[in-house]
Amino acid sequence: MLQTPHTFIVIPCYNEENAISSEYSHFLENYPDASICFVNDGSTDNTLAILEGLKQKHPTQIELLPLIKNVGKAEAVRQGIQHCIENFNFENIGYLDADLATTLEEFMVVKNNLENEIVFCFGSRIRKIGSTIERENSRFLIGRIIATFISNILDIKVYDTQCGCKVFTKEIAPLIFEKEFISKWLFDVELFFRMLNHFGKENALQKMKEIPLKSWIEKGNSKVKPTYFFKLWLDLYNIKKRYTK
Repeated sequence: MLQTPHTFIVIPCYNEENAISSEYSHFLENYPDASICFVNDGSTDNTLAILEGLKQKHPTQIELLPLIKNVGKAEAVRQGIQHCIENFNFENIGYLDADLATTLEEFMVVKNNLENEIVFCFGSRIRKIGSTIERENSRFLIGRIIATFISNILDIKVYDTQCGCKVFTKEIAPLIFEKEFISKWLFDVELFFRMLNHFGKENALQKMKEIPLKSWIEKGNSKVKPTYFFKLWLDLYNIKKRYTK
């Protein structure tokens, strides 16, 4: 059993043998109140062995949830968060991508904004003076088109729903992650809809906070196929249909 952590970070991993770096060990050594739950999402490479070795090095701060079959990022994150809720006591929980495009340290900065009535904070890849947001221009432009469309669907002013850095209080996490998601890749949009539907729009806006990241470095190993650009519109339609009352 792990020590009681203040914060749990869920990391979904599918064939990430080249992404699991020494950054994890460095972070855990410097943040004793944080723990990481790696969800091995049916990897077919050496990911599981690498994660097991990392757990041996940090047995009190790492939890490993191995899934036999690949279920996709949305379900891997959901199962990881549910596993932590059911087995551990902590204050905050969230998730990051395994390649650490957003660093673990910056995750903690975002987490620190969970105060007063804020129960959900998320990183935002806003290009501004003083920040380092490195992303291919083509992906940036496509991302802005999608983000604007999503913002209109949600009917809230949010710059970046799709950044893979999100953190919740333990109280709200069970409600947001109880049910399976429609989309493997656009589940972030569903998170916002679930917040809006649970609290009502006016109250939900007072409980969410978007945090501009100081650094986000694209690692170029996205699991999302380019052809998904055409399917995502159907996913968005189905998401809006389910959650719009």
